[in-house]
Amino acid sequence: MSKRRGGQPPEFRPGAWLAGTGPEHDIAICTRARLARNLQGYRFTPRLTEGESRELYDFVSSRLRQPGLPEQLGIVDLETVDELERSVLVERHLISRELAASKRPAGVAVDAGENVAIMIHEEDHLRVQVFASGLQTEAVWRRAERLDDALLQRLPMAWSEEFGFLTACPTNTGTGLRLSVMMHLPGLVWAEEIDKVTTTAQKIHLAVRGLYGEGSRALGDFYQVSNQITLGRDEAQIQADVFLAVTRFVQWEREVREALLRGTARTRTLDRVHRALGTLERAQILTSEEALGCLSALRFGVQTELLDGFDLPSINRALLLSQPGHLQRHSRERLEPDARDQRRAQLLRETLGCEP
Repeated sequence: MSKRRGGQPPEFRPGAWLAGTGPEHDIAICTRARLARNLQGYRFTPRLTEGESRELYDFVSSRLRQPGLPEQLGIVDLETVDELERSVLVERHLISRELAASKRPAGVAVDAGENVAIMIHEEDHLRVQVFASGLQTEAVWRRAERLDDALLQRLPMAWSEEFGFLTACPTNTGTGLRLSVMMHLPGLVWAEEIDKVTTTAQKIHLAVRGLYGEGSRALGDFYQVSNQITLGRDEAQIQADVFLAVTRFVQWEREVREALLRGTARTRTLDRVHRALGTLERAQILTSEEALGCLSALRFGVQTELLDGFDLPSINRALLLSQPGHLQRHSRERLEPDARDQRRAQLLRETLGCEP
């Protein structure tokens, strides 16, 4: 039996999306409200000239720095941040991959607890994000609404009486609200029922995406479930729709997990969990994708009491530290892919307290 020990520097505490608290947090990892907003008098971000981009960025960032917002925010100017730190921000879900790759003036305003992140100059001029651990659709929307009301007092938002908030992509027009829940669904994946979840979601106008949102793959059995319709439905309806659907998916996952722990299925489930543990304990090389798959199985094993000696905070830290940006920042050096894979295997053993 391996010995377990914990420990990780406090600066690597996960943000809200991996805090491990809140209702249904074992399956519904994190809830996010995202508002798409644009300013009157400016073209949408993709059409702005270099000079217009600079003018808009300076204007927005100056207004966000003024006191009086319900959230205390610090602005990270992405022009002053290297590629590695941009990767860390993406891995913490504070900015999108698209914003990380931006060549125009761009930034993100973040609160100390990483519960709020306002992206400046993504596809829209502003992408206002509010996070909460667990399934908390109403709470994140109410907090986002308060922040939005305050922003409307200091920034002239583009608005139409006919269409609502105007956005660069028509699919965001109207409320501009995307309400999403990050879910950990290993049971449905292992039982080969995840396609049924996707089909069911599409029938009720919800989208199921991967770990990093649109266009990303579902690594580590993590999926984002969000509304697709923003026009013609108000915020309360969107909140109710997403909450009801995610509640059903949570129950579905619980039922499948119970089935995987009974009869002949239990042996296969135990084998899968312990193979993942063995890989984490013994592997000398681990890709980020392999690490996420093993950590997903480990998380499942702990939550279903197939394993003991681990705690979810350590697993959540390991999920972050297995990602390329966090791994290199922790190592305090740039690493080539092969070296990253070796360092990742070592670091996960240290983080999880696995001593061969």
